[in-house]
Amino acid sequence: MPQKVILDVDPGRDDAVALMIAALHPDIDLLGVTVTHGNRPLAQTLENCLRVLDWINAPVPVYAGASQPLLAFIDPARRNPTAIYQLVERIEGVMLDLPAATSQPQAQHAVAWLIETLLASDGDIVLVPVGPMTNIALAIRQEPRIVEKIREVIFMGGAVFSGNITPEAEFNIWMDPEAARIVLNAGIRKVTMVPLDATFAGYVTRADCEALIALGTPAGIAAGQLTLHRIEGAEMGVPDAAPIHDALAMCAVLDPAVLQDVRPCVLDVNADGGASDGRTIADLRPGVWGERQPTAYVALGADRQRFVAMLGEALARRV
Repeated sequence: MPQKVILDVDPGRDDAVALMIAALHPDIDLLGVTVTHGNRPLAQTLENCLRVLDWINAPVPVYAGASQPLLAFIDPARRNPTAIYQLVERIEGVMLDLPAATSQPQAQHAVAWLIETLLASDGDIVLVPVGPMTNIALAIRQEPRIVEKIREVIFMGGAVFSGNITPEAEFNIWMDPEAARIVLNAGIRKVTMVPLDATFAGYVTRADCEALIALGTPAGIAAGQLTLHRIEGAEMGVPDAAPIHDALAMCAVLDPAVLQDVRPCVLDVNADGGASDGRTIADLRPGVWGERQPTAYVALGADRQRFVAMLGEALARRV
């Protein structure tokens, strides 16, 4: 049976690749996509999401969600949204390089749909948040009973050793640390964190992108071209390469072995507004946990060759 999945996105070029994998792979039953603020304001992330699904002709319902983080934008000294979006624009561009969407989002709000769908489920849905976790946190706060209905959360976010938006914080968590704290402390039965430590190990090269384009499918062409754009702006130790962060989390749903050095940890988020604001705190020291139980698993590496092969296999498909 295909795994039931809800994907929560803030597209974003790497979100776009994750979307296409989820919508095309026969082992995934993509129930719907919820959209949040993040890489861009909500109106633009929503349009980008619809563009991707239209491009591959995937009739997946899309739900618009939170337009702002829970608290971070309230204090301009803490988060200046104009400056954030200008920064991301320099890296990601304004809109995805795909035709304008012709489809429309569903009328129901993402948070309401999440609650309704999870409560009606048999506890067999995996949530895959690959942006700020505002939608998931709001749903948990409004209806805590959904926690016991979530099979697993596999999220792209956080960093153990080094951040990207600050020296300690990764962008998705930093954008709404309060939301991440709510989700990670909700008591969900299994949480797997796919941090920068893993996604930078699972990089793709220019040659990999050219191989995706050569597949000749709408998904392969789009993924290759979108990722080539990321390579132009990437700063990593491997030349002509870049991570596709969110796609790795989606691939981990299909095959957990794509993640390496996966360790149990006690996981939390710093949301104090200081220099370490948005930092994910992964306590990997079982000897000092005492009576505490591990609250999550964190991947510190990735099988790059397996990841690239999974991209090719998934993106060679058509609806």
